[in-house]
Amino acid sequence: MNTETKPLDFIRQIVADDIAAGKNDGRVQTRFPPEPNGYLHIGHAKSICLNFGMAKQFGGKCNLRFDDTNPEKEDTEFVDAIREDIKWLGFEWDAEHFASDYFDQIYDWAIKLIKDGKAYVCDQAVEEVREYRGGWNKPGKNSPFRDRTVEENLDLFERMKSGEFKDGEKTLRAKIDMNADNMNLRDPAMYRIRHVSHHRTGDKWCIYPTYDWTHGQSDSIEGITHSVCTLEFEHHRPLYDWYIEQLDIHHPQQIEFAKLVLTQTMMSKRKLTELVVGNHVSGWDDPLMPTISAFRRRGVPPEALVDFADRIGITKHNSMTDLALMNLCIRDRLNKTATRVNAVLDPIKVVIENYAEGEFEMRTTPNNPEDENAGSREVPFGREIYIERSDFMEDAPKKFFRLTTGGEVRLRNAFFLKCNEVIKDDAGEIVELRCTYDPQTAGGKAPDGRKVKGTIHWVSAKHAVDAEVRLYEPLFENDDPGDVPEGTDWKDMINKNALTVMKNAKLEPMLKDAKVGERFQFVRMGYFCVDSKDSAPGSPVFNRTVTLKDPYKKGEAKGKK
Repeated sequence: MNTETKPLDFIRQIVADDIAAGKNDGRVQTRFPPEPNGYLHIGHAKSICLNFGMAKQFGGKCNLRFDDTNPEKEDTEFVDAIREDIKWLGFEWDAEHFASDYFDQIYDWAIKLIKDGKAYVCDQAVEEVREYRGGWNKPGKNSPFRDRTVEENLDLFERMKSGEFKDGEKTLRAKIDMNADNMNLRDPAMYRIRHVSHHRTGDKWCIYPTYDWTHGQSDSIEGITHSVCTLEFEHHRPLYDWYIEQLDIHHPQQIEFAKLVLTQTMMSKRKLTELVVGNHVSGWDDPLMPTISAFRRRGVPPEALVDFADRIGITKHNSMTDLALMNLCIRDRLNKTATRVNAVLDPIKVVIENYAEGEFEMRTTPNNPEDENAGSREVPFGREIYIERSDFMEDAPKKFFRLTTGGEVRLRNAFFLKCNEVIKDDAGEIVELRCTYDPQTAGGKAPDGRKVKGTIHWVSAKHAVDAEVRLYEPLFENDDPGDVPEGTDWKDMINKNALTVMKNAKLEPMLKDAKVGERFQFVRMGYFCVDSKDSAPGSPVFNRTVTLKDPYKKGEAKGKK
């Protein structure tokens, strides 16, 4: 971001003011702290760009820290995927840490709070804790175990650690205020018993610290100066501060911002996990998913997501951003870089009867009109070609400007073509068009001055590459997939037409050797890339990255307040 031409958002302004005031000795240290319980999605990309971008902008450092305090849900697969996603977006972390690196220190600090009379072991079950906490308009009640002696709490906590008790039988809770207006301060849990193996520490621990107890202390250990998180943690900030103040350790500043909410996009990691586990998608990197790995597989350039994060900005106000804005950023990038190619997804054969059999010629085609340095290539043209089935209509209305019976159309970078006869099978399906071409119209104009209004693309039948092409639409049709009528399963909102597979696509010959991840504009059809999983030599599979425009949205791309 160019700070000379673009105003600072409110978080960057705080950082700039802190540097000017000499706070933290002018040092800036941020962190990106995902939990490794799933793959990162587009919402995480916003946080990645903020934390890493801010550190770079102010000459600071940014750590990658895995908040791995829930062993039942975490896995090294997710750790590896997170690393790959961050690097793909173009960022590098200065240091890599895990919350589990600090388990010993965090345990020692828990002992300190017990000795200071600020933490106690509680025997209440989850339901009892919930009942005793009260509500937003109802005061809480002290746990009957709140006044245990320091010695008793130390003994019980050590026995919890040694594995003497069952899951859920006891918790360690902070002793704060059961009548606090902020529910997070009503004696929150610090440790719970979980007899499960951890992806890094194995079976060393059977008690695991909660997120609220771990996060601030991890920030402190790493010397974080600005702990940036989303707005739902705003009410957790007093607890974040309380723990650090009781321990009298380095105190980072927590700052909250509005998370990304994108139309037609599910942003809940829990629900995305349901989609994967329930086989509603083929995996975390299914191009229908909003994960970073899915965007990568679908051919989205990482620069487009970084640009998108910059355009939507950082605010404290919750709002919904139109998916069309992200698509616009993707198109802007691909328009400048993608080679234009011909691809016929639903082919119908055309026989040009006045073109010599067995002959063909090469037509010069520019690779990218937006890039004068992209050059051009030669594309074969011959007696038999394929065109899109939707580009022909036997009995066309007046404003149909493509090919019709007796009508004439321009073939892109080739000649005028006229349809003379339609060949159908026994079922009445059109299987072939018999046409003639005008060899005098190679430059796209007729010597006699006649004009045609339509231009269509084509592929030489003799040279065509057979391919499977997958057309993706948003996985959800409604703007807010999480907002469903009462009694309705949110998964019922899944768009049944989100994926269309074209198994008989015909592509121009240069695409035969296209490499995984290469991006192209299929003329008039959208932007596509070679699929990274299902493509094979001689059998390419292409994924549509984005359409040339958003047919499913009205109006301009903008944030929705």
